[in-house]
Amino acid sequence: MSDEKLLEGIGEYKYGFRSDPTYVFQTRKGLDREIVEQISHMKGEPEWMLEFRLKALEHFMQRPMPNWGADLSSLNFDDLYFYTKPTDSEGRSWEDVPDSIKETFEKLGIPEAERKFLAGVGAQYESEMVYHNIQEHLKEQGVIFVSIEQGLRDYPDLFREYFGTVVPIEDNKFAALNSAVWSGGSFVYVPPGVTVDLPLQAYFRLNMADLGQFERTLIIIDEGAQAHYVEGCTAPIYSTDSFHSGVIEIVVKKGARMRYSTIQNWSNNMYNLVTQRAIVHEGATMEWVDANLGSKVTMKYPSC
Repeated sequence: MSDEKLLEGIGEYKYGFRSDPTYVFQTRKGLDREIVEQISHMKGEPEWMLEFRLKALEHFMQRPMPNWGADLSSLNFDDLYFYTKPTDSEGRSWEDVPDSIKETFEKLGIPEAERKFLAGVGAQYESEMVYHNIQEHLKEQGVIFVSIEQGLRDYPDLFREYFGTVVPIEDNKFAALNSAVWSGGSFVYVPPGVTVDLPLQAYFRLNMADLGQFERTLIIIDEGAQAHYVEGCTAPIYSTDSFHSGVIEIVVKKGARMRYSTIQNWSNNMYNLVTQRAIVHEGATMEWVDANLGSKVTMKYPSC
């Protein structure tokens, strides 16, 4: 076989397709107190969460950009949309997801993977989860796998006990930014002694230009439990920069086992500045597999 044939397709970005923009609400570009209040109001959050967001916004504004690592000088926060709501509600089946969005995830192979290999799937499009589902037998064992917003609504005490404890507002500038404008992501709880025998997966897709994505994921693996969580992400290629700044908080209790796999394949115009961290208790095991295949810049803060 010729060298040309062997190299065919290398360097191509097959996830760079895009769909026509679709949304039911979008903030104006830029970031200030009004934007944060809009996001919190749209989500119907309790007062303590709005206070958390505003405290984080203040910290983000006061803290300087990092002067180490990659050059971030061309990153312009005033030219980004910080929140775009693509649909009115989150689907529990793929039939509930609007056709244009569903077609995107079908091209990415997410529904097929769910049928064949996964215990549950969450799919985020722009700023919100548009689909979340888990196998019924896991629900019956008390496993929780829902959007982060539903976690806050339906499990407020458990949520508040752990949210912001692994990655506090003050951790770094981009953790503060995420804490101010977070939207989407998963809330996972596995009860003591329960084993989730197939992976749970979340997939994040950015479709629009000039948009930031700020998912927040909170995972609690209780004593003696086991789970595997997989994340993937892609976006179209635009002439302007896009921005992703997620936060992952994981708590692995005594004797538990958690595997977290990230496969990042962002387009080459994406700033990917994230904080992913776990607290691992006595006798517990945390396995972290992190594959970074794309982006313009990727900076990740320490994991454990």
